[in-house]
Amino acid sequence: MPDGLKELNKQIQDIPALLGIKKIPWLIAGPCSAETEEQVMATAVGLAKCPNVKVFRAGIWKPRTRPNCFEGVGEEGLKWLRKVKEQTGLLTATEVANPKHVELCLENKIDILWVGARTTVSPFIVQEIADSLRGVDIPVLVKNPVNTDIGLWIGAFERLYQSGVKKLGAIHRGFSSFEETEYRNKPHWEIPIELKRLMPNIPIICDPSHIGGDRKFIEPISQMALDLGINGLMIETHIEPAKALSDSKQQITPKELIELLGILKVRDTVPTDVLLKAQITRLRTSISRIDSRIIQDIADRMKFVEEIGQLKQKNKIPVLQMDRWESLLKDHIEKGLDKGLDKEFTKALFELIHTQAVKKQF
Repeated sequence: MPDGLKELNKQIQDIPALLGIKKIPWLIAGPCSAETEEQVMATAVGLAKCPNVKVFRAGIWKPRTRPNCFEGVGEEGLKWLRKVKEQTGLLTATEVANPKHVELCLENKIDILWVGARTTVSPFIVQEIADSLRGVDIPVLVKNPVNTDIGLWIGAFERLYQSGVKKLGAIHRGFSSFEETEYRNKPHWEIPIELKRLMPNIPIICDPSHIGGDRKFIEPISQMALDLGINGLMIETHIEPAKALSDSKQQITPKELIELLGILKVRDTVPTDVLLKAQITRLRTSISRIDSRIIQDIADRMKFVEEIGQLKQKNKIPVLQMDRWESLLKDHIEKGLDKGLDKEFTKALFELIHTQAVKKQF
């Protein structure tokens, strides 16, 4: 870990603890967009009945992919969030995408800001937001960038930290993909896991609403997040989801949110049973042995690849033979399925190995 990142990790302040949040999972909930004062207040009153919800969220400015869509109510919605806090006691949170948004949120006593996925991809805009927060003591959450680039995600934290922001948290909302998948955004769980490895002190919140894009996926995605040790969730909640002006399919009612909490299971983070710990240790030892064999097998494979590369060069044979590669990949996937391996996992694994093998042959 670079020294700068080590220092950042040491200085990060525990947002849940600072906000007095003890229940797991702790929830940020509220509508995708603030639409009317009545809609905001009715949703907030319903959410205030859920002990796990401490923060009410609502989008005021909505970055849409194309124009002529509902792009939020703007500054007027901030007054409604102030009323939510006054009447329910819930803390308030909204997305900011430029310094003017930050200024207005601070004037209206918003408690938590978040940087959206479309903003995280732009270091220039993140820096402008960071500069506008210099000297301000407010928690800031950063959504992962829309593309699978952990460097951009970490870079956003570094820019904010260098402006003096120490109350930092991450929101995992999935990643855009050109491929057709059942989810709106692919979760790529390995990326938040890697972020936690690099920045172990940063709280990570999962946004199952944006990952799934459909309310039917909120429960399984939330459970997966909790099983991976992610203790916070941001779930889009609307008093009448079917009538929502944005992302209606991925929102649930406050009542459904409370029911969801009765289904989710929170695992103990550290096993205390001696026999259980011994069983886990034994299995981990076996996994480590297999990992060592995998590394050795791949190393041996690359030696043969280099020999093939030399023969191809001597005989003027192209390095990449697409027909053979497509046939091999199909065979690998079929064999993987026979062994119970996920198709996408096998495909990604061998595509990575093949890319390295091609490099070795040049």
